Amino acid sequence: MRVAHCPLLVFLVLSVLAAPARAQFAAENAAMGVLDDFMTAFNAKDDGAMCRTFHFPHLRFASGAIRSYESHADCVAQFDFARFAERTGWARSDWDRRTVVQASPDKVHVAVIFSRYDADDERLSQFDSLYIIERIDGRWAIRSRSSFAP
Repeated sequence: MRVAHCPLLVFLVLSVLAAPARAQFAAENAAMGVLDDFMTAFNAKDDGAMCRTFHFPHLRFASGAIRSYESHADCVAQFDFARFAERTGWARSDWDRRTVVQASPDKVHVAVIFSRYDADDERLSQFDSLYIIERIDGRWAIRSRSSFAP
């Protein structure tokens, strides 16, 4: 074999070997993309976009209660960013850590830590949560969240 063909051969072998790794992490990558979209919408105070990152019914476990959003319209009607910001002093949030703890081709459990910040970019609080992200009818979205945040 000519030396000139070796780089091509190496590329082809590595491409074939990397394909299973990409497939293995497809669900995890999709889940992280949903979490990115959720946080972007949340920080934009865009309740419609935030609710589009959910499957319905959507459940949130927090503060000893279960909140259920039955539809996109129900989710938008229930969430009030202005009231939330006024009550907490919140201006934005950010992921501190996101760790996939379980995954299948259609469902991913992600343990997260997120922080809330005020308008001066001072951390107000930090919380652990578990997000369950599922692929239903080909669409990845958040099915449920369990949080230690109020």
